[in-house]
Amino acid sequence: MKLLFLRFVLITLLLTIYKSTYAQNVNDAVSFHIHSSNTSFPDTGRANGHIYDKVLYTAAEHYHDSTVLIIAPKNLDAKKKVDLVFWFHGWHNNVDIAAVYYELTKQFIASKRNAVLVLAETAKDSPDSYGGKLENQGVFKALVTDVLTGLKDQHLISAGCVPGHIMLAGHSGAYRVMARIIKNGQMPVDEAVLFDALYAETEIFINWIKADKSHRFIDLYTDHGGTDGETHTMVKLLAQDQVPYIETEEVNVTPQLLNNNRMIYIHSAREHNVIINNPDDFKLLLENSQFLSRK
Repeated sequence: MKLLFLRFVLITLLLTIYKSTYAQNVNDAVSFHIHSSNTSFPDTGRANGHIYDKVLYTAAEHYHDSTVLIIAPKNLDAKKKVDLVFWFHGWHNNVDIAAVYYELTKQFIASKRNAVLVLAETAKDSPDSYGGKLENQGVFKALVTDVLTGLKDQHLISAGCVPGHIMLAGHSGAYRVMARIIKNGQMPVDEAVLFDALYAETEIFINWIKADKSHRFIDLYTDHGGTDGETHTMVKLLAQDQVPYIETEEVNVTPQLLNNNRMIYIHSAREHNVIINNPDDFKLLLENSQFLSRK
């Protein structure tokens, strides 16, 4: 844990030094920030900050950032519709560090999807799963509009371009904001991918799965991240409702398996904070999405 903390500190320092460069072009990507009033914070639910383990995480430091990081391939083809992949980070994290530490930008561009990756700030550098305003009715829909406006301002999509397929993906504490977006966001979500993040909100995910046979749900879980118990509970509930699913080990995951199944529960022998990359699982799942097209 000490080495992990030191790595986060190092990345934070590098991003502080090179943030102006980072906000422009990264390899084959166009990367930039916008600010949106339709992100999680500020929000009245954390107006006085948040206390966790007897430590106060103040509103000014942790619940006031409305940053949205947007990453698009340089040769994005989006004249009529644009597919969107929203990533939500977990505890003690922020959008810029998550993009670098988990190599999300690298994996996204390497997947060669004709889509845009969006990281909207939630609780910044705080141990908190609360999704703020994004838990409320219609706020996610307004955020999507703001993202499209930002893409149009950068001349990356056409003036008449509308949202296409939407994937939600996230790590650890991201489960709550993802579930509330599915329930209250007022936008159709096609695919949800949880990276060691199924701690709760299981009923919301099940209702969404059962609402449309095209909805796709992928859950990666570990032995020590605290998600194994909830995963086992969820598959039992699906079995009771005769909803087809498969369970497999991470080492057995293949493109064919991903393409042929809608509900996939993947057990990983790895640790909680390395489940996203090394190997590049985010890239693999993007490449084998049943909705996202190749450039």
